This record gives sequence, C-alpha cells and structure tokens, in this order.
Amino acid sequence: MTFSVKFWGVRGSIPCPEKTHLRYGGNTSCVEVRCGNHILILDAGTGIRTLGQQLQQAGEKNLTMLLTHTHFDHISGLPFFAPAYDKSVNLAIYAGHLMPESTVQATLHQIMAPPFFPVSPAMFKANIQYNDFTVGTTLTLSPELTVTTAPLNHPDRATAYRLHYKGKSICYVTDTEHKVGELDANIVGLLQDCDLLIYDAMFTDETYPKHKHWGHSTWQEAVRLCEAANVKGLALFHHNPDHTDDMLDAIQAEAQQTMTGAFVAFEGQVVAL
Repeated sequence: MTFSVKFWGVRGSIPCPEKTHLRYGGNTSCVEVRCGNHILILDAGTGIRTLGQQLQQAGEKNLTMLLTHTHFDHISGLPFFAPAYDKSVNLAIYAGHLMPESTVQATLHQIMAPPFFPVSPAMFKANIQYNDFTVGTTLTLSPELTVTTAPLNHPDRATAYRLHYKGKSICYVTDTEHKVGELDANIVGLLQDCDLLIYDAMFTDETYPKHKHWGHSTWQEAVRLCEAANVKGLALFHHNPDHTDDMLDAIQAEAQQTMTGAFVAFEGQVVAL
C-alpha cells in the first residue's frame, strides 16, 4: 500500500505570487500524506485550495487534518477548501496547541468571523469532527496508522507530528526555533530513525541571529538533527518569502553536499517511501 507525500504549499509567513518564486512555489504550508486508504492533510495554508479541488474531483470522502498551530499562514486556505462545503465528506481536524485556554473549533470560529472574514465555519456542510489533544499524546488513527506528537518552540505554541505506517515514518516539524549549540531533545526523540523529515528551514545559520525569537529554524539545524537521530531523508520546508528560486537552488546544493538525501521541497513534488 502507498505511503507518500505531496507538497501543495511550501512557503512560510505569506504567499509569494512572484516571478522569482515560480519553481518552488508561493503558497503557504500544506502537505498531503497518503497512507494506503488514509488521506492526511498537514496544515491548511493557501496550498490547500488546489488540494481541495483535486480531492473533490477524485471523489475522496474521508479526510484527516493535522494542524501544527493556527497562525494565519497555516490556516488561511481553510475557508477555500472545497471538501469542507460538501455534505458527503467526513473531515476530522486535530490540534494539540490550544488547550486549556481554547479549542480548535472555537479558534477557527473566532478567526472566520467579521470583521476578519465574512464566511463562518457554520457554513461548512461536511461532517466535521473537531479534536483537541494534549501535546505528547499518540493518536491512533487506525490499527496500522499512528501519529506521535511533540511540542515545538514557537510563539503561541505548535505541534510536531510523526506519522508511522507499516514500518515507515514521516516527521513534520515546522515552525520551531532551536537554541544554538543545543539540539531540542523533544525533536530528537520524535525523529529517531524516521525515513523522512519535513523541517522548518526559514533561515540559515548566517541569517538566524538577526531573527531570534521569531520561532523558526535553519537548514543547517535540520541536518544536525538528522545526524543525531539517524534520519534518512530531509525535505527543507517553510521557505522564507524573501528566498527566491535561485537562492533556494543554492541552499539545496549546499545542503546536499552536507547530507545525502536532503532536498528543498517544491509545490507539486511527490515523495514515495
């Protein structure tokens, strides 16, 4: 059975519909993971609009969405996600960063409301299940698919996910800030021996010092984590909106000299495990 990843949005912070950003893409965070018959959606940035169109065309009815957090660049595509308006669709939405102060349902209703947005989640016709959990929980989505979670160092909190399916694992670790010279033990533990890491590479080690406390990391830290946790493949993700295609080409070339199996993710890219 298939275990694959498709990138629908790879940018951080804000969409970038610019000529210098066409090859890697300008949509914000959204990743589709297929685990046999399971369809998981990691974050709901602007890339989810096109994903939703494809899912509708394919007649997919059972979807699971895992949100790392609810900053705008990770949820701004949700109001334009066509399956959410289809009464024949079952959509389970999970978040682990909001309790005890709030819930994912309350948060989405707060954001999708005047004066910020004219359409409320009450307009969704799909059978939506809102699920809040405490970070660190392992979610059992089926006997063959488990999702391990870990906390990330990000303003307003965020959650990392490890998807384990039939002996293979994908880790999704975006929007996290590292401490220079100190690997995050929570992340190292989550990543141990995984097959593919999708990691926040917003900055480089050279530019990071000017952006401390912004809640983001570097591609070099991703490599260090992979080395410490015996990770096989690395997808650099959540690209800086100021990083042009040429700059990302240069980052990929340097990363590949450092780690076999590293690459800069681009929209439309599919990776099969």
